[in-house]
This record gives sequence, C-alpha cells and structure tokens, in this order.
Amino acid sequence: MNNEKAKAAPADLIEQFCVSDDLRTYDPYDIWKTRLGIKVKHLFNTRRMLAALPALTMALFDLLINNRSRRGYQKQEYPIARAYAAQILLRQYQEEGDLRLLRAAKTHLDWLAKNYSRGYGGHCWGIGFEWPAFDAVVYDAQTPHATHTPYVLEAFHQYHEVTGEAYGRAVMRSAFQFYEKDLFVLYEDHHMMATSYGPFPDKLVNNAVSYTLYMYTLFLEHLPEKQHYIEEKIRKLYRFVADKQRPDGSWLYSPDDPASFIDCFHSCIVVKNLLKASQSVSLEGVDAVIQKGYDYIIHNFYDARFGLFKRFTLSNKLSLTKFDLYDNAEVLNLALMMGELEQATALEQAIRKYFVRGKDVYSVIDFLGYRRNKNTLRWAVMPYLFALTTLQQTCKAPKPNDNALQATPSASEAWSALNN
Repeated sequence: MNNEKAKAAPADLIEQFCVSDDLRTYDPYDIWKTRLGIKVKHLFNTRRMLAALPALTMALFDLLINNRSRRGYQKQEYPIARAYAAQILLRQYQEEGDLRLLRAAKTHLDWLAKNYSRGYGGHCWGIGFEWPAFDAVVYDAQTPHATHTPYVLEAFHQYHEVTGEAYGRAVMRSAFQFYEKDLFVLYEDHHMMATSYGPFPDKLVNNAVSYTLYMYTLFLEHLPEKQHYIEEKIRKLYRFVADKQRPDGSWLYSPDDPASFIDCFHSCIVVKNLLKASQSVSLEGVDAVIQKGYDYIIHNFYDARFGLFKRFTLSNKLSLTKFDLYDNAEVLNLALMMGELEQATALEQAIRKYFVRGKDVYSVIDFLGYRRNKNTLRWAVMPYLFALTTLQQTCKAPKPNDNALQATPSASEAWSALNN
C-alpha cells in the first residue's frame, strides 16, 4: 500500500471532481447492478447458503479481474454525488467568494430539482438503481429513501442559507410532504416512534430513523407554523434511537434483527445525525448518547497499525475489504464535528497515504492490500471531499474580530450576481 506518486492538493481534487456538468461515475456496486448481480443479491438475501458461492465468485471477479477495465459496467449519475458536490462547492464559495463555484453548485441543484422520484407526496430521491436491500425487499431505481433524500435536502437548505433564494426553501417544503405522506410508521407508542427506510413498510433500520429525525430539524426552519408538531416528532424519533443504543455505545444496523451487523460508517451516521439534530432541538440525555457512540467508534473500529478505521466490529457475511474510504471519510467528518482536530488531522494524513495516488482517489483497500475502485464518486470520493472541506474550514476558522471572510458576498449580493 505504498504511494509513490505525489498527491494532488485538496483544491485540485475538488476542482477535478466537483466542478463539472457531468458527474457520471463507475461505482463499487456496479456488478450488483447487472441483471445477474441483482438475481444473486436477491437470492443471497433470501437463501444465503445457496447464493454464497455465486456471490463470492462475482465479488472476486469484480475485485481482482474486472476492477480496472470495468467491462460490462456503465457509468451513472447518482443524486447523492450531485448533492455532495453542491455542498462542497457552496462551502468553497463561502470560503473564497468565487462566483464560478456558486454557479457550479447551482448546476448540480438544477439537475437534482429535475431528477427526483416522481409519484410521491413531494420531492425525494433514492439510490438510483434496482437494489435488493433486505429479505423480500427490493427497491426499484426510482424508489426514494429516508437515507438518500437528506443529502439533497441539506444541499438545498445550504443553498437557501447562502443565497437567500426561495428556490431552496420551496424544495424543502415540498420534501416535508414526502416524509409525512410516504414514509411509514413502523413502531409507535406514547414515548417513541420509528419510521421506514422507503415508502412502504420495509424494515426497522437505526440509521434511517436518525436521518428522519435530523431532517425534521431542518424542516423546522422552513415550516415554522408546524413547530410544535415537528418538535414532538423529533423527540419521539430520538427516543427510539437512544433506546436502541446498546450498553457498549453501539447500534445494530437493524435493531430487531438478531443476525444484523455493526459497521463503521452507519455508526458514524447515527452519531452525526444526533449531533446535528441536537443543535436545533433540546433532546434529553443526547450528549451522553453521542459521546458513548463516538467512543465506541474510536475504540473499536480503529486499527493503529495503519491509522485507519475498519469496516465491521460485528459482521454477518464475508468481506473482501480491508479498509473502505467511506468508513474513514465518515469518521473524519464526525471527529471534526466533535472538535477532535488532532485526531482528524492524523486520520486525513492516513487517508491520503493509503487511498490517494496522484489525482486519483480509491475507495477500497482490499484483503490483499491493493487499492481498488478508482474515482468512484458516490462511494466514496464525494464523502471524503466533503470531510476534507470541513477540515480545511476548521483549520482556517477565523479568530474573533477576524475580518478575513468579509470578501465573501452577502446572500443578496450572491443571488444578484448569479443571475446577471
């Protein structure tokens, strides 16, 4: 896992991957999007022993034989990649005041505003391909999810905050109807509740519930007339997530499935969503829940030999991955949110050492120690670049009375310049 080529500067990586009208990309999931891959994946979810050998054969073929040439795979646009790119560019615009970055972010948002899942209560987005996700649950390419829609809504929310334009606000208000009308309540009592992953009664998933509670904190700003209702719903969703935290601070991916797993990036997502939600709404005991969850991640996923975080602490299937960029990008982002700058800086150095080679970013270090999945934006170049911009902004944060950021246009000035 040596890296003899010079690394591209962070700004160069952002320019390379985010400032483009075309974000079509290969993906680590490409083999499972093929007709055969979908069949094998569905069979694995329903009859694991029967599908184990075909699934392993396909995974090895993808990793060891077809990873570079990617024959039979097609590049694709993903809503989450566009959403991340928009957020990254908006952050860079706020840092630099370069209207070219704001225009590029608006291009991604325009694409998202046109390419959403039709036939639902409001704006919503999904993964973008057919996905046999759970036992007896297969989502088609247009199915929206509680876990993918938030990235897009964060981008529109951020755009509204930066420019003051009603464009972002209108999408947020529309998306509220998706959450209200299309997600199912899978569990509810007087104290707590849990909602579905997709727009039908599918499966209880802790990170999906945490995404939904965080989204409702964003809706507070855009639907002030529903404040009491939204805050009560947030607290009931929070109590469910807090109740499902295990004594060691971890969360099973699916709390009612004894064969479930505990992985790094989903664990980070739950803690991250609680942390962001707690900044808007008072949640009883949330600081202790967050700290316990964060401590579990730091003490149980970390591999000191490489300075990286591994994928699982509890696995329910064989993995060919030694380290995944997605896990480490999420830990990097969470460490910065927790104020752990020294830890974040050390992790970013390890990420660049093992995953970045020249102008290329790889998403996986496989079980043999080789880099795989070059420049796959959805998983996980964009999450990494998002965390990287957070690190940059943290390191450059102005001290009190620092006027360094005064060059960035105000919201009204930005919107006026964008339309001239």
